[in-house]
Amino acid sequence: MEFETIIGLEVHAQLKTSSKLFCGCPTEINVEPNSNICPVCTGQPGVLPVLNRKVVEYIIKTAVALNCSINKKSIFARKQYFYPDLPKNYQISQYEFPVCEHGFLEITLNESKKKIGITRIHLEEDAGKLLHAIGSRELDYSLVDYNRTGVPLMEIVSDADLRSPEEAYEYLSALKNILEYLEVSDCNMEEGKFRCDANISLRPVGQKEYGVKTELKNMNSLSGVRDALKYEVVRQSENLGSGQKIVQETRLWDAETKSSRSMRSKEEAHDYRYFPEPDLLPINLDENFIEGLKKTLPELPKQKFNRFVKEFGLSEYDAKVITADKYLADFYENALKEASKEVSVGDASKPIANWLTTELMGKLNASNKTIKESAVSSKNLAELVCLIIDGTISGKIGKTVFEEMMGTGKDPSAIVKEKGLVQISDQAAIKKLCGEAVLENPKAVEEFRAGKERALGALVGAVMKKSKGKANPQLVNEILQKLLGK
Repeated sequence: MEFETIIGLEVHAQLKTSSKLFCGCPTEINVEPNSNICPVCTGQPGVLPVLNRKVVEYIIKTAVALNCSINKKSIFARKQYFYPDLPKNYQISQYEFPVCEHGFLEITLNESKKKIGITRIHLEEDAGKLLHAIGSRELDYSLVDYNRTGVPLMEIVSDADLRSPEEAYEYLSALKNILEYLEVSDCNMEEGKFRCDANISLRPVGQKEYGVKTELKNMNSLSGVRDALKYEVVRQSENLGSGQKIVQETRLWDAETKSSRSMRSKEEAHDYRYFPEPDLLPINLDENFIEGLKKTLPELPKQKFNRFVKEFGLSEYDAKVITADKYLADFYENALKEASKEVSVGDASKPIANWLTTELMGKLNASNKTIKESAVSSKNLAELVCLIIDGTISGKIGKTVFEEMMGTGKDPSAIVKEKGLVQISDQAAIKKLCGEAVLENPKAVEEFRAGKERALGALVGAVMKKSKGKANPQLVNEILQKLLGK
């Protein structure tokens, strides 16, 4: 029997505000435990929450970018449950009346486009963090850090439109990219600023009803989500194929063993006993407020991709790689702007893209670093490309200079001057070197004159060796062909 995979994703993105959702405490959590807390976020008697205006602006921007309808009136609700890191014993969230609903995000996979529905986007506060100290029986205990309590979250719930782990990966990548471009979230998964829970079920091909779903948690990377979903597809298909039933449960993903394990069964949906939050007024939005925020939206990834292809002549592959990271796209545009002071944009756009995606990102990826940690600035990369374009150095020497730039962060012009790497473009000097190469390599000369064009490469290589890589390769080619009567 063949099965169809049904996947829906719930993403919690921490909003990039300086203060928490309902109080003035800082949102920085990597500090001394319980140092960024106050009576409001720890739920002390008699306190009242006050809504952070910035989070409303951020969720509306996100709604516009994700093609959602925006509810003019939305209501906060109390979600009741007891857990040690939830000091109020309830979480302020939204239930029946979220800020945004019914949107979509278009993804591209294997050159095919598909719209993934967005069920809703709503605001809620984060809980704290438990720290477990496990030792002997007498020393087993847990500590709680409330620094994260009250940090603003935006929950983005997709429709069950995803049909494979690969589609889920593309959806999350595109969503993360949009939030970074909007600058509403840092989306750092390792720090818990972009968390994803995945619901997955299988059903026989052709069946309309959904199968029994399981919920996957504890995935701290996009590839981790994809791996967990792949594992679950195999596990569920094997169980269904052998006649076993799928249990509705929550499962934890173990990245080390590449497997999931049962955390708790969910035979019934939790009754959180939602009711409207009595201490907060409804959010009432007017059209002018919404329209004003729409005008502040930056250029989004899809728009930037189209512009890079049309305006800069990049291939769709290069444009996709560069615009997939906001900081990488900014780096590229800054480098191109610097280069345009010396050469034309048309001459610089593709070489800068090549150096950025191949050389620079290759080195950074090998060192597990991001573009924000690059020792080579956008200005210096532009300068290196200009030195190659204007013939000051060859592309081969450029790689030597680049290695030095990565190690020291120095300007390329300074490195070229210090090491005497200026390209030789003097025709008389190159003609002398070419003459020597012809005399020293009679076999290559004979093969070239016999019609073997590739033999010229051996002669060019000989000249470059004599010049220690400094001879202008184009001039070397031209002069050799003249000497050999071509």
